[in-house]
Amino acid sequence: MSYGFAFLILGPNPNEFAILGIFGLLQVVVMLITNGSIGHLLFGLRVVPLVPGYLGAWRPLVRTILVMLFIPAVIYDRDQRGLHDRWAGTILVRR
Repeated sequence: MSYGFAFLILGPNPNEFAILGIFGLLQVVVMLITNGSIGHLLFGLRVVPLVPGYLGAWRPLVRTILVMLFIPAVIYDRDQRGLHDRWAGTILVRR
C-alpha cells in the first residue's frame, strides 16, 4: 500500500526512504484513528495500551518508529510481544 501511494505521489521510481516515510505516516494516522494498522484491521486485531485508557499519540509514533527500524519487531519475549510493543507499552489483541 505504501509503495502504491508513493507511486501515485512521486511517479514510477519512488525513493526507498519516501516509501518508508509514507509507511510510517500511514501507520501512525490509521493507528490513531482505529487503534490498529490496516493489516491489523484486516486480521481482526487491534493495538491497546497495557494500562486501560486512551492509546495516545506518542504510543503509535514510538511503535511505528521502532517497527521501521525492524530489529524490535523480530525480537520478542516469552509472551510473544515484540520489543516495539514492550517499549511503547502496548499489546496486540483480537477485536
